Amino acid sequence: MLDVKGHAVPQSHYINGSWIDGEGSYAVFSPINGETLGEMSAGTEADVQAAITSARSAFPAWAALRAEDRFPILKRFAEEIGKRAKALCEVESADAGILLSRLQHGIIPRSMLNITWFAEAALTLQDRVIETPQAKHYVRHDPAGVCAIITPWNAPLMLTTWKLGPALASGNTCIIKPPEWAPLSSALLMEAADAAKLPPGVLNMVHGEGHRTGATLISDPQLARISFTGSVPTARGIAAEAARNLVPCSLELGGKSPFIVLEDADLELAARTGALMYRNATQVCLAGTRFLIHEKVRDEFTDRMAKLVASLKVGDPQLPDTEVGPLIHPCQLEKVEAFVQRAIQEGAELLWGGARHEAGDLYFQPTMLSNVSQDAEIVQEEVFGPVLVMQSFSSDAQVIALANDSVYGLGGVCFGEESHAQAVSNQVKAGFIWINSFGIRDLAAPFGGCKRSGIGREGGEWSFEFFCDVKDVIVPKKPFVPSFAQR
Repeated sequence: MLDVKGHAVPQSHYINGSWIDGEGSYAVFSPINGETLGEMSAGTEADVQAAITSARSAFPAWAALRAEDRFPILKRFAEEIGKRAKALCEVESADAGILLSRLQHGIIPRSMLNITWFAEAALTLQDRVIETPQAKHYVRHDPAGVCAIITPWNAPLMLTTWKLGPALASGNTCIIKPPEWAPLSSALLMEAADAAKLPPGVLNMVHGEGHRTGATLISDPQLARISFTGSVPTARGIAAEAARNLVPCSLELGGKSPFIVLEDADLELAARTGALMYRNATQVCLAGTRFLIHEKVRDEFTDRMAKLVASLKVGDPQLPDTEVGPLIHPCQLEKVEAFVQRAIQEGAELLWGGARHEAGDLYFQPTMLSNVSQDAEIVQEEVFGPVLVMQSFSSDAQVIALANDSVYGLGGVCFGEESHAQAVSNQVKAGFIWINSFGIRDLAAPFGGCKRSGIGREGGEWSFEFFCDVKDVIVPKKPFVPSFAQR
């Protein structure tokens, strides 16, 4: 066991209801101060195969349960997550550098809801009937089988439960591959599952590095589904391996989302929301990072936002007044810094920030760049750090063209008079757009992107469509004799 902030965290894999030590290990450290948190088991091919065998063995009995019978088990799972709220918050903050306040007030309640909402939604999953003159079509959502759940380091607890909820509720068994840079909350999540008495093998976890453990898992032909959230390069590798075995994938990837401020916008609201884009050091896929500001209001908006950004507290994410925490890893810091240096070398204007922050080794100043061409790297590529870019426009047609000139299409933000903002937003190519707001989510609504931002949607019925094999059971209303000409 590791001791993290006074909480005991298992270092082992969780397979078939038991904690299994791996043959190898790898080190985990905190981005807050570089402190080594301990060693985690590194999954081998044998560990992955053991998890798959366990999940396959558990699948028939779990799939055969009615949703009504799975519901109380999953409800207990959510309750056990709640019982571990303090440990989950403090451990994930130490491990991933996420704001403790955000974990306490947002992520823990959402993680519990991810389990209970889908468990309850599954109760009516088989109720859909399509009636035609000839027959009744009973639409079934049958569990697909063994599902691989692969999540990133920027929100491991929330994103893991976001996938587990519909996968388990619809009768699948699962194998989690936690992010190697932030695996600790997943270990505590398995403790919650164990305490909730999920049947052995229904939920398994194998730690390890992506290019070894993850690659072994996603290449296995026994998988029925692969659900991944992360980077485009990793997704390409997963999709290629899955294609060999024709395993369906759900891929929720990165973004370079537009943050549009129209000439009739509430500039104070827009500026306050703009400053929020630096939360979690902008290591958030859905953040608006391309600021597109109407030329008539650009100066006033920039002044307002600059004052707000100057007051942001950068530092230890476990302190209650901190608003911007660290980057996750030295590699990420170097990547972010290199993006800024190249942009400035190519002529970008630095409006604020632009350098490492004195708060610690992995902290970077909230940064805004301007005076950039549309084809500039800083405009087109995802930085995944506290670096935003600002451009101006003079017409709706121009801002729509700028917003759509991207290989990404995850989300967007648009501020303006409501009907005006909606008219512009309707023409932006994206999976979702917030109007005069940011961050409003509902589990019943679809979430996902287009273009290089992903394949598929998560949430509500869309999650069940992915994690299930949809079957049509057809019952004729009167004796029916088909002919050879009929199809």
